[in-house]
Amino acid sequence: MPVPKYLRQIDPAMLVLLAGVSAALHVGKLAPALPALHEALGITLVQAGFLLSLVQFAGMLLGLAVGLAADGIGLKRSMLMGLSIISLASLLGGFAQDVRSLLILRAMEGFGFLLASMPAPSLIRQLVVPARMSTMLGVWGAYMPLGTALALLGGPLVIAWLGWRTWWWSLGALSCLMAVWLWQVLPTDADRKAQVQHASDHAASSWPGRLRQTLTNRGPWLVALSFAMYSGQWIALIGFLPSIYALAGLSGVATALLTALAALVNIGGNIMSGRLLGAGVHPHRLLYTGFVVMGLSSVVAFAVLPFAGGASLPAELRYGAVLLFSMVGGLIPGTLFSLAVKLAPGERTVSTTVGWTQQWAATGQFAGPPLVAWVASAAGGWQLTWIVTGSCSLLGLLLAWQIGCLHGGRT
Repeated sequence: MPVPKYLRQIDPAMLVLLAGVSAALHVGKLAPALPALHEALGITLVQAGFLLSLVQFAGMLLGLAVGLAADGIGLKRSMLMGLSIISLASLLGGFAQDVRSLLILRAMEGFGFLLASMPAPSLIRQLVVPARMSTMLGVWGAYMPLGTALALLGGPLVIAWLGWRTWWWSLGALSCLMAVWLWQVLPTDADRKAQVQHASDHAASSWPGRLRQTLTNRGPWLVALSFAMYSGQWIALIGFLPSIYALAGLSGVATALLTALAALVNIGGNIMSGRLLGAGVHPHRLLYTGFVVMGLSSVVAFAVLPFAGGASLPAELRYGAVLLFSMVGGLIPGTLFSLAVKLAPGERTVSTTVGWTQQWAATGQFAGPPLVAWVASAAGGWQLTWIVTGSCSLLGLLLAWQIGCLHGGRT
């Protein structure tokens, strides 16, 4: 199936971004479908939790391994394999008749998502001129919140009109079409390898060498742990917003719109990080800003003020703090993707470094929500959530300081 001429003229780096968004749609597609799945398949709350966390669980276990595989089998080939697996799993998922089948296919989607997303920063690095690299990596950092927000907005409409199975089939078809587009437009791995291969990378050509180079360097560890501090608190806050607003008596439509907006504004921070990095702002300063604002805004969003008789701040102000938390916090992932590329030990270890980063990001996403839920349960409400988010932000600031020391020595 040939791709139309006008679609062949797209910037290859933007095509990589669109492929990432198409994969991220599958991460976010489940939340709006849970009521329909409960009605159709009798999914329990615990089973829904497993369905939601399987993608993070796959990343937590396999991020480094998939990153190693992507560096070894080829970046374009890895993305194509990932999109194909996602597409197949989603198309089959539309035929699922029981929870067990859906769980297995969800795990397949998680594996495909890793294969599709791991190579992207390295691909972008190779497809753009150095002057555009920071900007484009910042834009890449927006792929997950953009995909999540689009799924939150589009899912309820498609499901209400055509049902959850059509929602699964349509996203599977979209990923299939994206794989064809990527296959026909993106340069081959052999062509790019001839352009970017350096003699210093030969020692990392085998996977043990790439693994050793990655895990014995401080840079990949600092970037990965920083991503865990960010992702754990962001996904916990965004993930529990529907529950928080439902308890406050808001309608389902209002809750969906408010949550989607909170995810969407994160894109602005990602894009701004790329622009600021391109303008010469030091990465660790952006990390400082992001973690400080996330910590302080979460206090405004959740804390009960003892000097005001135990009262909370007005709801409008607290929601504004949530938006600030997500928007300015968006400076962090865009900056960390750029640092993962710059602090990787070599060209052939970029996807391995990103895989290690993704593994820790998934660990944060897996651990953050249960920790916040445990604190809320113990406190009898959400008023102590800021302790968890604030602790993550403080650790993030410490890691940012270490990154500043390390990155300063490399520039």
